Amino acid sequence: QLQLVGSGGGLVQPGGSLRLSCAASGFRLDHYALGWFRQAPGKEREGITCIGSVDVDDSPYYIDSVKGRFAMARDSAKNTMYLQMNNLKPEDTAVYYCAAVKSRYCSPLELYDYWGQGTQVTVSS
Repeated sequence: QLQLVGSGGGLVQPGGSLRLSCAASGFRLDHYALGWFRQAPGKEREGITCIGSVDVDDSPYYIDSVKGRFAMARDSAKNTMYLQMNNLKPEDTAVYYCAAVKSRYCSPLELYDYWGQGTQVTVSS
């Protein structure tokens, strides 16, 4: 079965950190561009970071609101992708999704082939 299974998330105080993980089964993440998305209540799902497949020599892209605080990574040996989130703010509260697209490059949201189930991140004191 081809799927992404996410883990991590939860409740954290402002300024805290969380790490989200997504393990792939049935396919190799190396051959896919990867992205992390989030959807806050009443808002559309937005892409926050993405990176091309391993044969593309690029660095992850980040939207301005998370730049310098979030970092995504791919572990080829574990076939898992990660999102490290530091200095979290209340406005980061959302359901977070990992996704993979059979492309060498980051792609629009609607083109992603596989999605994790989503995990809630709540930043509150």
